[in-house]
Amino acid sequence: MRLMVDGIDTFVATGGRDFDPALPCVVFLHGAGMDHSVWALLARSFAHHGYAVLAPDFPGHGRSAGAPLSSIAALADWTAALIDAGGVGRARLVGHSMGSLVALETAARHPEKVTALGLIATAAPMRVSEDLVNAAKANDHAAVDMISIWGHGYHATLGGSQAPGLWMLGGGERLLERAGPGVLFADLSACNAYQDALASAAKVKVPSTVIIGSRDLMTPAKGGETVAAALSGCRVAMIEGAGHMLMSERPDDVLAALRT
Repeated sequence: MRLMVDGIDTFVATGGRDFDPALPCVVFLHGAGMDHSVWALLARSFAHHGYAVLAPDFPGHGRSAGAPLSSIAALADWTAALIDAGGVGRARLVGHSMGSLVALETAARHPEKVTALGLIATAAPMRVSEDLVNAAKANDHAAVDMISIWGHGYHATLGGSQAPGLWMLGGGERLLERAGPGVLFADLSACNAYQDALASAAKVKVPSTVIIGSRDLMTPAKGGETVAAALSGCRVAMIEGAGHMLMSERPDDVLAALRT
């Protein structure tokens, strides 16, 4: 469906079910250079088991209009506006990578709108390789290659997708290739500049889960554990052998961690 969020025409996936604002809501927030499609399996499961789902394309991403927002704080305020636009009042936020920072900051800045957090492949700080940032700035395909190679665990590079017929490495590349010029650079720059994760985590009072891939080279396990330690009563789910792209590599394990 489409929503007008802070004046931006926004595409929002609903998990294959009509959106019902009377149900408890889960908002899925994608990572840098990506879009709502990374949540296809998880969003569908929640939508078919009693939840209203909002999986937006951030401004300038996927099917949404506008330009990419330049900071995690701006994305957090936009997410709060999305919750209002959906008419749900409050929502559980689940974010991957950059989206995890947005979820965290939203909970800190707009606590009345957030009921729980699920942070996937997160870190504090979320530093980005200088080579990757420079390649993204130049719109060089090398940036896509770096994320695809670094972002998948070893087993994912060999195949074995839990969704039959899908090629994880190639699918990740095709997704990033669809991003417009400058989008990946804007997102990576926002991650690099964000220094408030631990201070924001200390403000969060809702139940939280941090999901970590033990073979994540982009946001290593130590970074996720640092975030978890700053969150009061946070639960940590370590997925052994998984890399950064947890939703494609191990969707069943991520779903189980979110539902526990």
